[in-house]
Amino acid sequence: MDTIIFDVDDTLYDQAQSFHLTFKKLFNEQLTDEELDQLYRTSRKYSEILFDKSEAGEISQFEWQTGRIIAACEDFGIPIDIEKAVKFHEVYVFEQQNITLFDDVKQLLDKLYQDGNQLAILTNGEEDHQSKKIRQLDLAKWIPKENIFISGSIGHAKPKREVFDFIDDKLGLNGTKTVYVGDSFEKDVVGAKQVGWQAIWMNHRRRNVPNNADFVPDEEVHSAKELLELFVK
Repeated sequence: MDTIIFDVDDTLYDQAQSFHLTFKKLFNEQLTDEELDQLYRTSRKYSEILFDKSEAGEISQFEWQTGRIIAACEDFGIPIDIEKAVKFHEVYVFEQQNITLFDDVKQLLDKLYQDGNQLAILTNGEEDHQSKKIRQLDLAKWIPKENIFISGSIGHAKPKREVFDFIDDKLGLNGTKTVYVGDSFEKDVVGAKQVGWQAIWMNHRRRNVPNNADFVPDEEVHSAKELLELFVK
């Protein structure tokens, strides 16, 4: 493998942790950890749907950022209004200032870097917000600035083919020697496979493959430890 490209959110770090802390700060509902994780996964489902609408210009970024927690809470019968949704987003962004890489991901990046692989990042989201996460995770230690790609600065977002073609051109990739690692089947696996890259599905949330999927991942792992083992075996 010559080039390994990573998604960021919920691939390199545990995004649910920030969500859990935010919910516990703002809501009185006593949810078990399992229930809270179900709420998180529901929020992520709506986030993906609303992000696509935001990218298409159908809704505003504000509606995406607040709408995902509103929709998730409504599914669980948890009272929420727009003011609380705004506060949730603000606290959630604050909590993400404390995110850290999975320990096994640190080891993986060290190994890939030392072995001379070309490393890159491709993440969906607004440029300033995603850049803050990338700095917090200290990814520049392994990945040069010119190899960090954020959809908000490109003008296209995963899984659109254009964003993958853009990186292909910028890095001069050989698709058969390029692998993309991400947690979203729809955004990451489908996006990578449609341009001929290999795809590793970091499926640590144990999601199901969508019905009638046109693509399958080359590998599926369920933890950062399994991801590390895949490259060191």
